[in-house]
Amino acid sequence: MTEWPEQRLGAPDPAAYSARQQEIHDAIASGPRGGVRGPLAVWLHRPDLAARAQDLGRYCRYDSALDQTLSELAILVTGRVFGSEYEWQIHKDHALNAGLLPDVIEAIRLNLPPEFPNAEQQVVHDIARAAHETRDVDDDLYARGIQVLGEERMVDLVGILGYYTLISLTINIFRIPPMGGHPAELADA
Repeated sequence: MTEWPEQRLGAPDPAAYSARQQEIHDAIASGPRGGVRGPLAVWLHRPDLAARAQDLGRYCRYDSALDQTLSELAILVTGRVFGSEYEWQIHKDHALNAGLLPDVIEAIRLNLPPEFPNAEQQVVHDIARAAHETRDVDDDLYARGIQVLGEERMVDLVGILGYYTLISLTINIFRIPPMGGHPAELADA
């Protein structure tokens, strides 16, 4: 079992929830996530942030124009770039279940260039890496993204990258460890 740094800020005590915290907790717990864990639990310290972030997250995760494979690919790249173990732990299995190839996931984990089965996955990967590493995409990559994904899916991709940047920063700054004391997968890669 990996020794994790002490978590800086955990979830608020449910016994001391304000009415608004309880309302937001219940709304999140009754949704598709089925519970309030990790960054969402920490955000309950500011229930209005939790509510708005939850709404954005629900859209990005479940309602965007990108299929689940492409969404999970963008999320994994974000988690990898930020070294966010909790995010990686949660989304690695989601990515596998969505159809992302195990070799692709392992290459991302190791910071190696994956071999993708199609142009959509390649462009999502390339845009996500560029966005996080250079805070931009060059004109050629942007044109390729529009050609392969179209405008609507490009907008949703940028939204997913932004939302999961918020997730990653929350995990890293408040030192939210992976669930169940899972070993680090990114630190040694």
